Amino acid sequence: MVAKGFTVDLDKPLVFQVGHLGEDYQEWIHQPIVCKESPRFFGNDVVEFLTKNKWWYIPLIWLPVVGWFLVKSIYMGNTILDVALVVAFGIFTWTLMEYSLHRFLFHIETKSYLGNTLHYLLHGCHHKHPMDGLRLVFPPAATAILLYPFWNLIKLVSAPSTAPALFAGVLLGYVMYDVTHYYVHHGQPISEFPKNLKRYHLNHHFRIQDKGYGITSSFWDKVFGTLPPSKVEGKSR
Repeated sequence: MVAKGFTVDLDKPLVFQVGHLGEDYQEWIHQPIVCKESPRFFGNDVVEFLTKNKWWYIPLIWLPVVGWFLVKSIYMGNTILDVALVVAFGIFTWTLMEYSLHRFLFHIETKSYLGNTLHYLLHGCHHKHPMDGLRLVFPPAATAILLYPFWNLIKLVSAPSTAPALFAGVLLGYVMYDVTHYYVHHGQPISEFPKNLKRYHLNHHFRIQDKGYGITSSFWDKVFGTLPPSKVEGKSR
């Protein structure tokens, strides 16, 4: 189903077109279109509506879930200090998951019709339209589906008394990630730390797409050697 020399018509729904790009797909998605208007994904209005999510859906939906698991953990006899330590470990665990998913899944290279189509829905659309604010956070319905097996995995690898706090920590880390990701694209930071985060992530989009996979932190990029070179280093080479 891949068509040689295929050209995507940006005025038509995109999802079922991008698969035809074949090996040209990777180059196409890394030629970003910078505009705040959301492109049309599907011809069907209902399906199209379900692909769009405002950033504040994420904390509104998931922070109460985090709170419920924290209360559950305390009611199971854990001290607040113990819960805080497990939550901190859960957030740290999320940062590794964030890096790993972004590097190894979101940036997997595809060339088949199905592979390109699925990748575009997963992450390619974000690189093609990096300022599309309605398709930046992960859809809550998809998150809910993934959380069920993840909760069962947490129960499998941790003690019953610590599982709720660990789950809450990972979920809180995810919420922090999605909100931060939206902010570095659309926020106007005034202090140095968020300015650096914004600069770091936009560098991943517009300068070196195969480096800088961390969103909330560059820690794992430093650990695994995917830290992008500074502009000074790039000019000196």
